[in-house]
Amino acid sequence: MVSSGIMNKQINLRLPEQMLITAQKYAKTNGYGNVQEFIKETVREKIFEEKALSDKEMDLVKKLIQASDKKSLYGTEKELIRKLRSK
Repeated sequence: MVSSGIMNKQINLRLPEQMLITAQKYAKTNGYGNVQEFIKETVREKIFEEKALSDKEMDLVKKLIQASDKKSLYGTEKELIRKLRSK
């Protein structure tokens, strides 16, 4: 979704211990592979939350959801959204 052919950069992030523990629990409970994936998705949400989908884009998303439902391509809507955002 965000890829522009440029190599990813690594950053270091310091969190209070309790925040890290809570983030780890949240990541595990909500199907993230690790805290880094959770944080990356959270940053994406903040960056793109103001960008509303056009009507055409929303129609495509609805068609994708319908096709996915028919073929059982995902377990839950949340999993589908997570998969869409990770691409």
